[in-house]
Amino acid sequence: MSERPFNSHGNTPAAWTAVTIIMVAFVIGAVAVLTANWVLFWIGGVGGCIVGAVVGKVMSMMGYGQGTAPAEH
Repeated sequence: MSERPFNSHGNTPAAWTAVTIIMVAFVIGAVAVLTANWVLFWIGGVGGCIVGAVVGKVMSMMGYGQGTAPAEH
C-alpha cells in the first residue's frame, strides 16, 4: 500500500478545461432556451457539452489528466 493516499479529485488541467467548456456551453444553452432559439441550444449548448467532454478526454490521454493510479517512485 502506498504511503500517500490517491487523490482522485480531478484537480488537473484536463478536468479544469473540460469543466470550463461545459459550463460555458450550459450557459449558452440556458440563454438559448430562454430566448427560444433552438438552433443555438443544440449547437452551442448540447454540442458544446460534447466538445468539452471530448477535449477533456483527449487532454487526459495526452498526459494532462490524473491517470488511473498514483505514480510509484
